[in-house]
Amino acid sequence: MSHVQQDQPRGVPPLALTGERTLPDVPAENYWYRRHLAVYEWIAARVAGLRVADLACGEGYGSAVLARRAAEVVGVDANPEAHEHARLRYKAPNLRFERALVESFAGPSDAIVFLQTIEHVQDPAALLEGFAAAAPVSYVSTPNRLTLAPAGAEKSDNPWHLREYTHGEYRDLLTPCFAGVEIIGLFHARKLRAHELALRLGWDRVHGGLRITKPFYDRFTAAISASDFALRTSAQANLDEALDFIAVCRA
Repeated sequence: MSHVQQDQPRGVPPLALTGERTLPDVPAENYWYRRHLAVYEWIAARVAGLRVADLACGEGYGSAVLARRAAEVVGVDANPEAHEHARLRYKAPNLRFERALVESFAGPSDAIVFLQTIEHVQDPAALLEGFAAAAPVSYVSTPNRLTLAPAGAEKSDNPWHLREYTHGEYRDLLTPCFAGVEIIGLFHARKLRAHELALRLGWDRVHGGLRITKPFYDRFTAAISASDFALRTSAQANLDEALDFIAVCRA
């Protein structure tokens, strides 16, 4: 089934959901959009007053979030449709978009943001070394293979992912490229955490037996917000159980 963005501003071409990037304004995609948005909002609070490059920015919503706090944001993406959409939809004096390969970005910048994309990259170490040369700090996130892929699988069935990482594998990738690396995990919170607990108690059997699966999840998915996710350090949670890893990498 094809999903296309709804209710776009006049003159802004809607994007279709392909699985390569997440999108706002697609009801069925709201869980993934909010999962990404939670991380963008967390980073935005940490880049206030800085010049930020949001690489592989996709639809552009994350660049717009960063621009609320940063001094200057450039969103970089190679896809022509995503670039045109972002350029037309998100406008602010301190925000601009460039169509380019992320590998070509050389800075200078105060911070690089590169979310949910390193798993798509053929030579991630070379790219990360470029980040370290271009900015003093880079925020790089990726999904946790242990919670995304089936147990024992090398990766999920996402065709866009070349490699997915465990916590240890991700640290091994990042550490040679930067002087300092802190990895933080993203977890379910609030109603998503309650839903996790309900599943453990047999909620799947209940909604299936009552034949309310679709109406329940149509409403539940639409109600998910960024606050239904929480970022936690390794001192606060077991990162092997995280949904995503967010690495704060210092050159």
